[in-house]
Amino acid sequence: MIRLFKHYIPHAVVLLWLVDLVMLVAANELSWRLRADQIGISTGFITDRAWAHTGFAAMIVTAMIAVGVYGPDALRSMRFAAARLLVAISLGVIALSFLDFLIGGQTFWRSTLAYSMAIAFCLLIADRLVLGGFLGTSAFRRRVLVLGAGARAQRLRDLGERPESGFSIVGYIGMSEAAPAIEEAIPRSAIHNLTRFVENLGVSEVVLALEERRNALPLKDLLRIKTAGVHVNEFSSFLERETGRVDLDTVSPSWLIFSDGFSSGRMISSVAKRLFDIGASLLLLLLTAPIILVFAILVKLDSKGPAFYRQRRVGLFGQGFDVIKLRSMRTDAEADGAKWASKDDPRVTRIGNFIRKVRIDELPQTWTVLKGEMSFVGPRPERPEFVADLEEQLRYYAERHMVKPGITGWAQINYPYGASIEDSRHKLEYDLYYAKNYTPFLDLLILLQTLRVVIWSEGAR
Repeated sequence: MIRLFKHYIPHAVVLLWLVDLVMLVAANELSWRLRADQIGISTGFITDRAWAHTGFAAMIVTAMIAVGVYGPDALRSMRFAAARLLVAISLGVIALSFLDFLIGGQTFWRSTLAYSMAIAFCLLIADRLVLGGFLGTSAFRRRVLVLGAGARAQRLRDLGERPESGFSIVGYIGMSEAAPAIEEAIPRSAIHNLTRFVENLGVSEVVLALEERRNALPLKDLLRIKTAGVHVNEFSSFLERETGRVDLDTVSPSWLIFSDGFSSGRMISSVAKRLFDIGASLLLLLLTAPIILVFAILVKLDSKGPAFYRQRRVGLFGQGFDVIKLRSMRTDAEADGAKWASKDDPRVTRIGNFIRKVRIDELPQTWTVLKGEMSFVGPRPERPEFVADLEEQLRYYAERHMVKPGITGWAQINYPYGASIEDSRHKLEYDLYYAKNYTPFLDLLILLQTLRVVIWSEGAR
């Protein structure tokens, strides 16, 4: 994987992204030449259209990221890829047309954009058909050797067998006398020179997956492997990188303390984040005020009670604040006390069901962002009644309150909607990853992919 601003991106995604950029530039150039030939003008040099090609490619790629084109199913399902590519290209072309209208220029001709849309779709589908056969092969995956043959090694095997996995396990070495969970694991005693064994297998990374590290850590072997130029990784760090979450089953306080993350250098990033929140919330409130007003009236007409409701939530450093949302449930929804939401919740009104799916009920929270009690991106704030219970049952739950809560977040775009202790546990793993690895780049990625969640109704309940 490639690490970009503390966030890991699979090599396959980077390669696909680079090829897509070339295909998009080619599509725009072909469309220009086709249109120029039709109206009988000189095409000139491709360098004359550098800005137009750059703008076209950048806008379409941004839309592709936003709708989830580079998701785990991108190369496994042409139906998945085609549907999202069509949506992304359409959104990108609409945005470019609007931009050209605003600047009053002739950079993006409507006829040229129409050709570019069709040609780009064909080229992007073609490169996925070609690359799909190569990127799924072991040649494009890191070769990993696992030191350990127990339950942790089995977890790595399950992770490596996923089609979207970026690594393949070339062997397991049993480091203890305990009965192995991996039957084909080779006992350490059967290998005379572990460093030579690693070199012969062409291993690019060794992962330590010991069940018990006390008096079992092979320091001499690891030192020789490391100095031989092979990357050595610890189990929890490997899982964090490969899954984008902090694994609560194996993480320890010492790992959180000594591993990379929670950098004090985020002060500048925090200032930039706040400035963005202020500017974006003011703009969004201005643009969505009519939408909020219309649906406030519809909510009022659909069921008895106020159009808006306030609910107490736990925010930064455990401080309480009131969140404002459009009401989507009956007024007596919690007459018997606070309850988790459920699938097909009978307490949800007819209008409430719709505004939840398209996230319109969240729009009034923009005011909370403007006040500084929330951010656009961060862990979702929970209710005090649930927080008290979750902190007792889940380790490190309080640490999610060390960053400002948000309307959308890393957990929201990676984990389907959940309303139970177990779901909260999985979402906490993503929230801890965000708190540990926060950068403006990660915020931008989350904001873009929130569009995917809205368009495809992923996680709405």
